[in-house]
Formats: sequence, structure tokens, C-alpha cells
Amino acid sequence: MIPNSNEAVMRYTILTLALLSTVIARSAVVGKAVDYSANGVTMKGYLAYDDTVTKKVPGILVVHEWWGTNEYSHRRAEMLAKLGYVALAVDMYGDGKQAEHPDDAGKFSSEVMKNLPVMEARFNAAEDLLKKDKHVDTSRIGAIGYCFGGGVVLNMARAGADLQAIVSFPGSLASSITPKKGDVKAKVLVCHGGADKFSSADDIKKFKKDMTSAGAEFKFIVYPGAMHAFTNPAATELGKKFNIPIAYNKKADEKSWNDMKKFFAEVFKK
Repeated sequence: MIPNSNEAVMRYTILTLALLSTVIARSAVVGKAVDYSANGVTMKGYLAYDDTVTKKVPGILVVHEWWGTNEYSHRRAEMLAKLGYVALAVDMYGDGKQAEHPDDAGKFSSEVMKNLPVMEARFNAAEDLLKKDKHVDTSRIGAIGYCFGGGVVLNMARAGADLQAIVSFPGSLASSITPKKGDVKAKVLVCHGGADKFSSADDIKKFKKDMTSAGAEFKFIVYPGAMHAFTNPAATELGKKFNIPIAYNKKADEKSWNDMKKFFAEVFKK
């Protein structure tokens, strides 16, 4: 018996949904905790990738805010994995240490920022781990960072890290490192909030001057009205709780993420 048109449509729909369900199930992002070591200190990272990808893809390091490695940086790593990258949320404090108060966050972040050898050792240890992953194309490595993490990745760029691309999301711009001509190898994208009170006009001016003098290829994008930490949905509540000038800005968050995607696509030729 030949099925009528309604029956045929129903069968086709059921088959299509079944196939889509299979594809979705097979395209899940894998996220897992990973331990590594830097100068004898155990670091607690989080690796995310798409296990259906068969070719080697760019690897991206994700450097956390001053609160420490946490669910937020892990989620960003997963978001990158969904875009087809292998992402490692790094630990810059050691032992997965996290801060619950700005005083502790300031102390932890300062200990790293004021000690370039420690910063480089911990960053490089994470990069070495990322490069060992079988899914990663070791010739295409990038890094993104948030607030404190943005300052870290920019310092790595200033210090001559052999990376292809670096993105700073409302990162700290001030630095004691002044790159010389040719030092900055990575292409750099700075996503800066127009209402960010953590970076002064002088900080911005000096950053641009240093990058230009070093012959760096960089973009500096300002998102009007956006405050520091504008990419983190928890920032507004934390700002109110501790009376610090940080707040989430959905428009700037989404726009800066899209700007990062375009930037990476250009650099990595995805």
C-alpha cells in the first residue's frame, strides 16, 4: 500500500529528527579537569574540545579574572570548543586557588603580576600542556584573558611569547614591561570598556604608544558605556556587594565575543 502524503511527511520528519538527535549527541563538547606543574607547583586546569573533530585545530589558552580559575573561565573554554578550538582554562595562582574577596584577589593577582618569571613559567607550562593534546595544531596557538587575565596575556605579548593571536577582554593595560621593536610576535586585539575605571587615559595612551613603537599589529576596540568585567554576568552583583566599579554589559559582551571570532578567523584562517 502506498502511503498518503501526510504519512510520508510524518515518516520523513521522524527520520530527520532522529538523524539530528544522533548528530547532536555525537557533537558534545568534552570538558575535563587536568593537572600540570610549574616550578614544582601543581596547577589545576580545565581542557575543553569537540570530540567529533578529526583534523588538528588551533589551541587557545584562557586566563581567568583575578578571582582565580573557576566556572566562568571554564565556560569560556567550552564556548571556544563549540567554535572548533581546543581551549585550556589555565591556573595562574596554583592549586586551583580562588579568591572570595577583592582583598584576596588583589593579593593573589599582584603576586603574579609583580613576578614576570613566575608568570611566564605558569603560562608556558599551560601552553606546553595544550600543545600536547592530539587535537591541537601546535603552529596555531592563541590566548584570551579576562581582567587580570587580560593583563597576563598582554604581558606575554610584550615579553615576546611565540603566539599567533592574543585577545584581552577588559584587561589591565598598565605594565612595567616595555617591548622593544620586534618583541611582540602575536597579533593583538584589545576589547576595552568605555567606562572602565581600572585603566586610566594615560594607561591607554602608553599602551598604544608601546605597541606602535614595537611595531606590533594590534586593534583597540572600545565598547561605549561598558565598565570593567563587562563580559561576566556575575559582575554586576559582585560590584554591588563589594562596592567596586564593575558591571555586566550584555551588548558589549556579545559584540566583543563576535569581534574575537572574526579576529581569530582572520589570524588562523579558519
